[in-house]
Amino acid sequence: MKKAKVLLQNLEFIVLSGIGGYFLSLTGISIGWMIGSLIMSGLLSFLRPTWLKLYKNQNGIKNFWLFIGQWILGIELGQQINTNVLHIFKVHWLTVIIMLFISILFSLFSGFALWRFSQTDMLTSFIGTAPGGLSAMPGIAQEVGANTAVVSFTQITRVLLVTSTIPILVSYWNTRSIDQNPVHEQVSSITDPTLDMHHLLWTFVLMIVAFVGSFIGKQLKFPSPWLLGSMLGVALIQTIVGAYREHDMITWWPHWLIILSQILMGSSIGSRLNKKMFIGVKRMLLVSSLGSLGLIIFMFFSAFIVSKLTGIAWNTSILAFAPGGIAEMATTAVVLHADSTFVVAVQVLRVLLVIITLPPLFRLIDRLHSENVMSVNKEKSI
Repeated sequence: MKKAKVLLQNLEFIVLSGIGGYFLSLTGISIGWMIGSLIMSGLLSFLRPTWLKLYKNQNGIKNFWLFIGQWILGIELGQQINTNVLHIFKVHWLTVIIMLFISILFSLFSGFALWRFSQTDMLTSFIGTAPGGLSAMPGIAQEVGANTAVVSFTQITRVLLVTSTIPILVSYWNTRSIDQNPVHEQVSSITDPTLDMHHLLWTFVLMIVAFVGSFIGKQLKFPSPWLLGSMLGVALIQTIVGAYREHDMITWWPHWLIILSQILMGSSIGSRLNKKMFIGVKRMLLVSSLGSLGLIIFMFFSAFIVSKLTGIAWNTSILAFAPGGIAEMATTAVVLHADSTFVVAVQVLRVLLVIITLPPLFRLIDRLHSENVMSVNKEKSI
């Protein structure tokens, strides 16, 4: 009886949070559902109105809501990694690797600056500035014990800066630019949700593979296993079957599933916000905004150099390497007639690289820093 009551309370909270996501989605922001849900759930957690019988503890709604949202997102991202992506990576592998590592290295410097010049702890600073996207990094922050409020606001700040500057600049300077390569549509194997038995069957296969991948990821102690495990599992089966049949498999994957994923993740993260997390937030926002702006400028000119050296169209290059998120940059690429296949491939590979490599590195840095602080304190006490 108690579990059923808690479940109903969680559902009520998620629905109310989703209303905030709906209103923000009307602005046209592709991740508006997640940002709006996060903001609404955060307000509900702060205000705790009496008419809304929220859970008594301060730990937020149940963790499995976040896991479900990450699992759906993992399937979405996994479907983006297919034979076309592998072909693009084979052709431009050196350029892609260099640029991705440069962006990650610059984000580490931004994280160090955020830690040194604000009241944010080291682990939160590095996760907040990592170019992994708003969908992935707050969930990872929650799992490793970082400040999810700071991470969320840092990621939101960068996404808003990128989406409000890069498309305008590219459109202004390169409106009549034509790719030297054929223009492709979205690389995803996801199509309009036409209910077809073969498509539906393949969707169930990917869902099972994603669940198995999440379970294996949890056993192997992957960071954010429900996201990373499902993404790797779907990407692997999608690529193998696509290569065998010489064409990518098509799923029945309606857009409302991604909306549901954003609502679940935004609600779960927002439900855990508290006033202590916002100590020093003004200074944090200033430092993180400057760091994000520096990253945007640096990647802007780096992409221009890459375009000159490789022959990749300039608008394609800047959208591929801009730290603004997969959906935002892919949509802009289609509108501006850039090579959206290359853009999506690079954006997905960066998210994959960030999620796999950075969380263990952040844990190591945080542990070494903590040991160093303890050693210094011990010497002072002697």
